[in-house]
Amino acid sequence: MNVKNIIKLLAIIVLIFIVGYIALNGLNVGVYRIKSVKESINLGLDLQGGIYVLLEATEKDDQPITNEKITGAIEVIRGRVDELGVAERIITRQGERRIRIELPGIHDTEKALSIIGQTASLRFVGPDNEIVLTGNDIKDAKAVFGPNNEPMVSLKLNTEGKDKFAEATKKFLNQQIAIYLDERLISAPVVDDVITTGEAVIKGLPSIEKAGELAMLIRAGALPVDLDVKEVRSIGPSLGAESLDKSLKAGLVGIILVLLFMIVYYRLPGIIADFSLLLYLILVMVAFAGIGVTLTLPGLGGLILSVGMAVDANVITFERIKEELKNGKTLKASIDSGFAHAFNAILDANITTLIAAVVLFYLGTGAIRGFAVTLSIGIIVSMFTSIVLTRYMLRLLVGSNIAKNIKLYGA
Repeated sequence: MNVKNIIKLLAIIVLIFIVGYIALNGLNVGVYRIKSVKESINLGLDLQGGIYVLLEATEKDDQPITNEKITGAIEVIRGRVDELGVAERIITRQGERRIRIELPGIHDTEKALSIIGQTASLRFVGPDNEIVLTGNDIKDAKAVFGPNNEPMVSLKLNTEGKDKFAEATKKFLNQQIAIYLDERLISAPVVDDVITTGEAVIKGLPSIEKAGELAMLIRAGALPVDLDVKEVRSIGPSLGAESLDKSLKAGLVGIILVLLFMIVYYRLPGIIADFSLLLYLILVMVAFAGIGVTLTLPGLGGLILSVGMAVDANVITFERIKEELKNGKTLKASIDSGFAHAFNAILDANITTLIAAVVLFYLGTGAIRGFAVTLSIGIIVSMFTSIVLTRYMLRLLVGSNIAKNIKLYGA
C-alpha cells in the first residue's frame, strides 16, 4: 500500500469540496469577502425578468439612414441605459435599422422608455451655463491626428454654428466650454484661440480610440434620426424565477443521474470521474463569475451540453481502458494506453464543437452568443478535468495498490 498516493488522492478530494463550498457560499477573510458564484453571476432577462424593447430608426427630413447613424444611436442609448444602473443590459443591432434592448431587473416600463426614447440632446455650454451650440449646429465630427501626432476631434460647423462659435470663443478665451450629450458630460476642452473659420479641434484626448468615440457621440447628437418603439414586453420576475427554478431542477436531476450511471457502470473510475465532474462544474461557474457572463436560458443550455461532452470524454477513455484490461495489460499500462488512444478522439470532438461555438458567437446575436460563450468555457474547462485531472487521480488510485481487482475498474 502506497500511503503517499492515498494522501495525495484524499487531499485532492478534500480540496474539491473546499473549493465547492467557497464557490457556493462565499468566504469572509477579515475585512475581505470572496463572493459566491450566485452573488457574482449576472442573470439575463429570461431568468430575472425585466423589459424588452425593439426600436426602429426612421428617416427625418428625407435624409437616409446610414450604418454610422445606427451605430451612433446605439452608443447614445447605451450611455442612457448605464444611468439606469443595469449592469447586464443587452443593446444590439437587429437587421438594417432596428435596435434590440434588454434590461434585466428593470420593471418600470414608462421610466425606461422615457429615458431610451427621448431625442438625443447635444449642447456646448459656456462657463456661464449658457448654451453656445446645439447638435443642429454641428456639420461633422471625426477623429484625426494633430501636427505632433496627438489624437484630436475635428469639428465642422454649419453657417449658423460658425457665427455662434466665433462669438463664444472670443468671449470664453482660455476658459472651458463643456460638451453634454443629454445630461452626461462627454468633454470639456479649453478655448485657446478665437475660432472664426467654422472649424475647430478638441485636444487633450488619451488615444485615437477615445477621439473616435467622442466624435461618434458628437455626430450622434446631431443626427436627424427618429427612433420609433416597435415592441415592448415586460417579463415579470416570477416568470423569470420560475424558469430559473425549473432549469436548475432539471440540471440537478440530470447531473445526479449521470453521476450514478458512471459509478454503476465504471465503478472506481466512475467515482473518480464524478469528482472531476464536480470540480468541472465549480470551475465553470467560477469562470462565469470571473468574466462577468450574463446567464440566460440558452446559456444554461450551453452549460448542460458541455457537461454532456465532459462525461462523454470520460466514457470514451474508460471504454478504451476496459479494452486494454481485457487484452491482458496491467492496470497502470491500461490507464496510460487508454488515455493515450482516447486523446485524439476527445480533442477532435472538442475542437470541432469549439469552432462551431466561435462561429455562433461572431455571427449570432443576443441569446445565441450567450449559448456560444457558456459552451466554449465549458469545453475548455472539460479538457482539463476529463483528461488531466481524471488521469492523475486514476494513476494515484492504481499506484496506491488498495484496489487491484480489474472488476473494480469496470472490466
